Amino acid sequence: MKNLAATTSQTKLILYKRALILAQITIFYNLIEGLFSVLFGLEDETLSLAGFGFDSFVEVISGTGILLMVKRLMRNPDADPGQYEQKALRITGFAFYLLTFGLILTAAFNIYRGHKPETTFWGIVVAVISIFTMWALIHFKTKVGRQLDSEAILEDANCTKVCLYLSFVLLLASVGFELTGVGGIDSVGAILIAVFAFREGRESFEKAHGIACRCD
Repeated sequence: MKNLAATTSQTKLILYKRALILAQITIFYNLIEGLFSVLFGLEDETLSLAGFGFDSFVEVISGTGILLMVKRLMRNPDADPGQYEQKALRITGFAFYLLTFGLILTAAFNIYRGHKPETTFWGIVVAVISIFTMWALIHFKTKVGRQLDSEAILEDANCTKVCLYLSFVLLLASVGFELTGVGGIDSVGAILIAVFAFREGRESFEKAHGIACRCD
């Protein structure tokens, strides 16, 4: 029995190390992606690209929550992860709500002004790179999350999945503007990003509440 317990703890430790590496990759990649997206989005006055960049920073917040949770669990593998997962989920949910609020206000203002971006070329470039990167992260996060039976890691994978969906939204909005020159397409793309962000924020808080009930 002792050998079995030791093997289980060792397996958990290996999985936590993988989760830690994935969180670090998520933070590093999204910091770079977010900085470039916001920089080019503001320079070209492309709201969908700038909104995508701010969503990348939400990914950084989510990844940081997972990083802190995993580090605590690595120090004490036998601890109940519920309290740590609850905090990580609430941090993610709050960040999503902030993003939703900011994007909707800005998009509505841009539609009212009839604003057009200068170009959406960089939106196309960022979206294509992001699609491939997010797909790989989703695959490995989901695998580790299921093996650890961790709602927080699985929700972080869902957060990354939203980023994948948003990459497609950004790609369609950017290509749409380049082909038609209709500025409203960019603002509509930003609103769609806000809708995805709101749904994920709500789901994060619901799961945090469920984990709290389970722990009680």
